[in-house]
Amino acid sequence: MKTDPEIMKSLMKEGRLLPQEEMLEIARKKGSLKIGVPKENTYQERRVALVPEAVSLLVANGHEILIETKAGENASFSDQAYSEAGAEIVYDRKAVFQCDIVFKVSPPIEEEVEMMKVGQTLISALQINLQPEMILQKMKEKKITAIAWDYMRDNDGHFPVVSAMGEIAGNTSIHIAAELLNAFKNGKGVMLGGIAGVQPTEVVILGAGTVGEFAARSALGLGCSVKVFDNSLGKLRRLQTGVGNRIYTSIIQPKVLSKALMRADVVIGAIRSSFGKTPCVVSSEMVSNMKEGAIIIDVSIDQGGCFETSEITNHKSPTFDKYGVTHFCVPNIASRVSRTASFAISNIFAPVLIEMGEKGGSKGLIKHNYGFRSGVYMYNGTLTSEVLGKIFDLDYKEIELLLMGM
Repeated sequence: MKTDPEIMKSLMKEGRLLPQEEMLEIARKKGSLKIGVPKENTYQERRVALVPEAVSLLVANGHEILIETKAGENASFSDQAYSEAGAEIVYDRKAVFQCDIVFKVSPPIEEEVEMMKVGQTLISALQINLQPEMILQKMKEKKITAIAWDYMRDNDGHFPVVSAMGEIAGNTSIHIAAELLNAFKNGKGVMLGGIAGVQPTEVVILGAGTVGEFAARSALGLGCSVKVFDNSLGKLRRLQTGVGNRIYTSIIQPKVLSKALMRADVVIGAIRSSFGKTPCVVSSEMVSNMKEGAIIIDVSIDQGGCFETSEITNHKSPTFDKYGVTHFCVPNIASRVSRTASFAISNIFAPVLIEMGEKGGSKGLIKHNYGFRSGVYMYNGTLTSEVLGKIFDLDYKEIELLLMGM
C-alpha cells in the first residue's frame, strides 16, 4: 500500500517520522468527515462556526458539511452562500446533531446534548464558570469526546481562538467606551482620545494579554493617555516593546492602582485566568472613588470579572450604574461583530479539520496533535479536565493516560 504524500509531508513538517505500521494505519484511516454546524440557540450568540469559504475548502478536501438552515443568518451568511459552497442545508435540527462531528460556537445546552448520539465528537467553547454539571453528566452517559476551542493550542503553544477573540474584544471594548461617553448615550460628552489644547482621555487597562494589548493599541491610536496594570513583568515588557514608550505600565499594587482609577475616564478589565476564575483586583471602595460618569468595560466577566461591582449584563441591556460609574459587563463582546468573529474562528479551524481528516478522525488528531489534545476536556465520556473535576467534585483522568490504552 502506498502512503499519501500529503501525510508524509505533514509528518516531515513535524520533524519526526512515525513507525511504518503507524503510518500505514493513518493512511488506511484517512477519509471523509461528516461535520454538522447548528444554528446557535444561546441567547445573543450571533457567530457561526464555519463560514462559506471554509465550507468550500473542506468540501474540496472530500468532507461532508451539514449546515442547519439560517445558521449563518446572524453573521450575514445566507443559506444560498453555504449551498453554493457545497454544504447540505438541513431543516431538521436533529440531523445536524447526528453528524460524527458537531462544530459550534457556544457550549452545548441540554436540548442539544439530548439530540446527540453515542460516541460523537463535539467542538465548541467551554466557558467553565457557565458549564452546568448536568450537561457534563449527560455527555458522559453518551460517551462524548469534547474539545474546548478556548483551551486548544497551536504549534507555538498559544491559544489561537482565544487570541483572535481577544483581539476583537480589545479593539471593540474601546469603541464601546467611546460610545458610552457620548452625551446622547447619557455619557459625560467626552471624546475618547485627545485633540490639541485639550487634556486627553485617561484609559486604565487591567491585564497585558491579548485583550489588553489591542485595547491599548486602539486607545493610543485615538490619542488617549493609557496605563496598563498586570502582575506579569514579562507581559508588561512585551507590551511596552510592542507599542512603544507612550504607554505607562505597572505591577498591580492597590495604592498605585487606586490612584490611577481615581483619574481614569475609562477602565478596561482584561485579566484572564488559566484556571477559569479571574481574580477580583478592584474593590467596591476603589470603584466608589472613581470619577462620576467614568466607564468600566469588564471583558473578564465570562470568568467572573475583575471588579467587585461587576454583574453579568447582555447586549440588549448592556450597562448599569454603581457609585455613578457606568458598568458594561457583557460576556460575549465578539458577537457585536459576528461576521468578523466567524471568519476568525473559521480560518483557524479549516486547516485543523482538514488535518483531522488526514489523521482518520478526531481520535487520530487527538493522538498525534498536542495542541488539539490540549483542548480535550472529555474523552469517550471520561472527564479529562482537572479544573472541571475539582469544580464539580468529579473523577477525571489525564488524557495522556487514556491514550496509552489505545
